[in-house]
Amino acid sequence: MAQPHLRSQAYRQPHPKADATFSNSSSAAGAAATPPQISRPSSLSRHASPTRSNPSTDASDRATAALVRRVLCPHVHAGSTEPRPIDELLPPLTSSNDIDLQLYAIIAIVVKELVYSWYGKITPDQGFVEEVVRIVAHCTRALEGRLRTVDLEALIFDEIPELIECHVLAYRISHPPMPSPLNTDPHVVYHNLNPHPALSPIPKVTKESAVGDQSENEMAYRQLLVQGALAVLLPTEDLENVFLRTLVADVIGETILGNGIGGKASEGWFIWGSIVKIVDVIQARLDLKASGEEDESDTRSRLEKFGLLSERGQSTQPSNDSLRSMHSKLFWRILQYGYITFLTLRFVILGLVATFSQSRQPSSSALKSAEGLDTPPMAKTVEPPTPPRAILNFQVFSLISVVLNVPLRMPWLAGSLALLQHQLIHGPLRVGATNGLLNQYLHYLLTTHLHPATLLPPLLSTLRTTLFPNSTLPPPSSPPPSPAQQEALKRACARSLVSLFPAPVLRRFFGVVGTKGAKHAGAATGKGDGGDLEEEEEETVLREIEKELEVWEDGYLNRHVAYAVLELVVVRLLPEMGEKGVGELMEARLGGGVGE
Repeated sequence: MAQPHLRSQAYRQPHPKADATFSNSSSAAGAAATPPQISRPSSLSRHASPTRSNPSTDASDRATAALVRRVLCPHVHAGSTEPRPIDELLPPLTSSNDIDLQLYAIIAIVVKELVYSWYGKITPDQGFVEEVVRIVAHCTRALEGRLRTVDLEALIFDEIPELIECHVLAYRISHPPMPSPLNTDPHVVYHNLNPHPALSPIPKVTKESAVGDQSENEMAYRQLLVQGALAVLLPTEDLENVFLRTLVADVIGETILGNGIGGKASEGWFIWGSIVKIVDVIQARLDLKASGEEDESDTRSRLEKFGLLSERGQSTQPSNDSLRSMHSKLFWRILQYGYITFLTLRFVILGLVATFSQSRQPSSSALKSAEGLDTPPMAKTVEPPTPPRAILNFQVFSLISVVLNVPLRMPWLAGSLALLQHQLIHGPLRVGATNGLLNQYLHYLLTTHLHPATLLPPLLSTLRTTLFPNSTLPPPSSPPPSPAQQEALKRACARSLVSLFPAPVLRRFFGVVGTKGAKHAGAATGKGDGGDLEEEEEETVLREIEKELEVWEDGYLNRHVAYAVLELVVVRLLPEMGEKGVGELMEARLGGGVGE
């Protein structure tokens, strides 16, 4: 298999915006060229973990830390009575203790299952494991330095949504609502629209050789991807160690990428289950915010339960009590809405003040030229200047419209939103343009809330529990859910999405009317615009949402977008891989003697 360059139509030059998400003076190549210090750092020299108030989270972190000490520091773990912090026992992987804990947990599971299973039978020496940990620490520190120069706003809200939108559109084209007389295989149509070298030839059940060839190509592609990343990140002395480099490439390429992206993480039932978990987290946070009202209602019920509120007294003066109750409810409702309005205005005003206090956003070319002074020649890339891109022009808004099928369901809404977007960006005020007030405000919100130190720990924890349930490798022959179980999981995913929106919104968007009659009758009885969904309405809404969820039911098609997103992230972090093949990168680092 030829060594492909990671170039594609989707891997165009990123749209520069007014500012990068992280304004750090350290360059990516500088972090890559400087190996991490192996001396045990003090916990005071790193970012302290935020204080947690959730006992379950603390217990989970303690169990994770115990796993790391037991596997990666067995001698210290066996001879110590009081556990020492992880950052005092192992070299730092990043500048965040929370991220290091999750990364070391993944490393500990991989070492326990794939290295100790054969290395422990040869010798009890820990030197080899310490060398692997040192190499991983060097790579993660280098990646963190490069991450500071990546425009995360454009990557997360523009480039990745564009790839997902291409997947959704290609799936709908390959799966038309009406059967085609040509009887074309949907996999063939989709693969022609979104080709990928790792997923070719198209596997067919009737042709076993195609299935084997595609699996071999996918495995070779993962190895090339990991070998290219190691050729950029590893120091020269570690890159010359062919045995160690091959072992690290096999662990990352097959255990993590193969079992993750090439395995169940791309299956439809896994994606539906992940959506259910995400919705549960959102609902838990919403319930936590509404706990004040719930406590108030529970307090009233307990007063009535224990007889502290006299029902006889209430029945003797029904008119006065009802009048007082109506006035009290009105007063508290006005106070509640006033408080919400005050919080909203305060949030907007503080954001605008912070936006005005910031300087004008420098162009991305200026940032790159300033950082290029300390960049080694290998890490320098020549990028043609491209015009800046406003946040309102990001592809995430188009993705939401495509996923919800707004142009088909509500064309008037799609047209109105497109007109509003055009007026905000290109109108007379240009508040949504690159350096407009609204764009600056959105940039401030994203840079305030979009931070890897808060986003990566829960993401890595979810990834670890998914790839390694019960902190072990899943059995290789674990069967996937049955078709009936997958249908039940898809229905549960649809129900969880329905629970996020009020019934009037769902009625308006999907255009459903219950069995009570027409819309006029529903409005008269209060069923058309409020209350819960009727059984018939809920069934119609669930069927419509299940049709949209079918976009993710095919694992082979999902791997197209998964590998595309992976390549995009790799090219943004390691731009050298977008211009040179793996052989060229190895030759540039090792000269003529490339170990095979």
